[in-house]
Amino acid sequence: MVRQFHSWPGLIAALFLLVLTASGAILSVDPALERLAANVLPSGQVNVAELAGRVARHYPGVEQIQRTPSGTVIVYYSHAGQSGADHIDPLNGQRLSAHVGPSAYSTTLRWVKDLHRSFLLDTPGRAVAGMSAVFMVILSVSGALLMARRQGGWRHLFRPLRGRLSQRLHGQVGRFIVFGLLLSALTGMYVSAVTFGFVSDGKQNEPDFPASVAGGRAAPVTSLPALQAIDLNDLRELVYPRAGDLTDFYSLRTAQGDGYVDQATGGLLSYRSHSKVRSLYELTNQLHTGEGLWWLGLLLGACALGAPLMSVTGALIWWQRRRDRPRINHNGGAQAADTVLLVGSENNSTWGFASVLHDALRQAGHVVHTAPMNQLASPYRRAQRLFILTSTYGDGAAPTSANQFLSRFASNSGTQTPKPAFAVLGFGDQQFPRFCQFAKDVDAALQAQGWPRLMALETIDRQSEQAFARWGTALGQAIGQDISLTYVPRRPPTRALQLVERTDYGLQVDAPTSVMRFTAVPEGQGLQRFFGGNGLPHFDAGDLVGILPPGSAAPRFYSLACGSSDGLLEICVRKHPDGLCSGFLHSLQIGDRIDAFILPNPNFRPASGKAPVILIGAGTGLGPLAGFIRNNTGQHPMYLYWGGRDPASDFLYEPELRGYLTDHRLTQLHTAFSRVKDRAYVQDSISGDADQIRHLITQGGQVLICGSRAMANSVAEVLDQVLEPLSLNVQALKADGRYREDVY
Repeated sequence: MVRQFHSWPGLIAALFLLVLTASGAILSVDPALERLAANVLPSGQVNVAELAGRVARHYPGVEQIQRTPSGTVIVYYSHAGQSGADHIDPLNGQRLSAHVGPSAYSTTLRWVKDLHRSFLLDTPGRAVAGMSAVFMVILSVSGALLMARRQGGWRHLFRPLRGRLSQRLHGQVGRFIVFGLLLSALTGMYVSAVTFGFVSDGKQNEPDFPASVAGGRAAPVTSLPALQAIDLNDLRELVYPRAGDLTDFYSLRTAQGDGYVDQATGGLLSYRSHSKVRSLYELTNQLHTGEGLWWLGLLLGACALGAPLMSVTGALIWWQRRRDRPRINHNGGAQAADTVLLVGSENNSTWGFASVLHDALRQAGHVVHTAPMNQLASPYRRAQRLFILTSTYGDGAAPTSANQFLSRFASNSGTQTPKPAFAVLGFGDQQFPRFCQFAKDVDAALQAQGWPRLMALETIDRQSEQAFARWGTALGQAIGQDISLTYVPRRPPTRALQLVERTDYGLQVDAPTSVMRFTAVPEGQGLQRFFGGNGLPHFDAGDLVGILPPGSAAPRFYSLACGSSDGLLEICVRKHPDGLCSGFLHSLQIGDRIDAFILPNPNFRPASGKAPVILIGAGTGLGPLAGFIRNNTGQHPMYLYWGGRDPASDFLYEPELRGYLTDHRLTQLHTAFSRVKDRAYVQDSISGDADQIRHLITQGGQVLICGSRAMANSVAEVLDQVLEPLSLNVQALKADGRYREDVY
């Protein structure tokens, strides 16, 4: 529901919001420019009577003095039958410049103001502007809620974002500008409501018009007590009595209230303080325009500049979501199917896996009904098995297509007889503390109602195609049929890369490993300009490169050990027995080519700042960690714990690491080798260095782990023990964004 509230207002009001935000950004600069040109005096230095006396020396025909919220003092006067208006210096009353004449700048500014307030359409346009502000409030609130849900709660709002480039841009910009846009929209709504009389601005409470005046000779303006009591910074407007009319009086407007002043005695003839309604209106107007708060105006203008990008990326996300909507071919009826497949997805990505499973089961001779989890039917008369594929949204919540499933299941489960055997497959990201929590909740709910398990709950980290294929093999064994699941997601176009250098390790310990460096294959000047000077797409150490081995449509992913600014693409690859891609890569000779594409991995890299970084890895997991160290030109504290087999055979990156210790990009190096006399593993190094680990964590240190899942699990167990005296554990560090993994 929140997503619909966010999407449709944005699509409907996109053009109007673009006009409002662009014109608002332009107008936001004016208060700052006005403040720069103004001579703003400290409070208590000049009162209104003194200012009026200084003005009188230079403007005998003064009719009105006005002080704008930005501090500019303007004198309106007449001379020789001509009217004029000047900006003046309040210290001496002398002219600084003419006030807003018929210049191109002022004409343009007025045009932009009319565009912002009414789209140049007068009253109907003001109504449209007000409605656009309402849409902006809906977009801001729903966007903030969606971001908090996606990130796993408000306290995780600013941790790294995942997803496509358009999604990351939309979220990254949105979380920095949303509160500025919300403030602009709320104040704009209020101002619009005042314009159309829905709420009062408090200006109706004017001071009583004087019934009589002293009528004596006009006293010098500098001697009037009422004006002497008003500080210049509180002045809004002073209107002079008509020349020669002893029955007229001064009209005074201040920040606190309005009144009339006798020109003979200088006393207040009447006065009325501003009501709370009037004060609220003036504050709201100030917050909306930035007049008097020039720094806020610039801040809101900067937020408004992000709105066009938000509109473009938002439209792209909407289109991509529509493009990725599920297309299930030959979907059987709910009551005719022997196999039911229910899907829980937030952004449609889980549907791609479901479609592959649906087709594989059909080819195996089953009648399959596939539907969103929210379309749970009861009973399924012919169903023999139930498969549930679901992601988890944010901090353990149900995704959009499954947010009603548990309540429907609780009310309908008793009507299903007999109960088919079930299996739940969860999709998520190990970086989140409540990894696949909704899938776990669904599995527990089915067991609690007595539904028999066909297979134990399985989880898939970051949509791993290999893990999905392995689950398919296990599924086939469970149902006694050959089931092959090959999921091929949409991916960017591949780029031809050429091997230019390789360093081989590990032959003596039967673990052949190579550090391989590639450059882009030249494909013409146009592509070189598009990709950059070295022809490589942009990437950072810790991102992933997908490589398509010959004869396979499924890519294999390797962590990158460098950034594109290094002019190379570097990976560290161990050859696995019968490994299709690793075998292909190890067979390459200098000059051979591969096809590859980049997959950003923004969740796996050190956070900015000077907090210490603890890098932990084993085997080829050293690759991205070495890249992080290489990029540590600021010499922030970095500690590396790494495990290999034999230092004489597979000490990867040894010369580079020694050099990093020398130039202080690496603070300490701790190694452990498992094929030597005093064998040890990386977790042993951590356990033996517990005091230092605890010290680094108390300094705000973060942990980055790269390598096998088995190694990462062992390291997590040891770290839990190490951190126990601090009343901390790995889960707490994950929740704080200080524990990140890239494991396989």
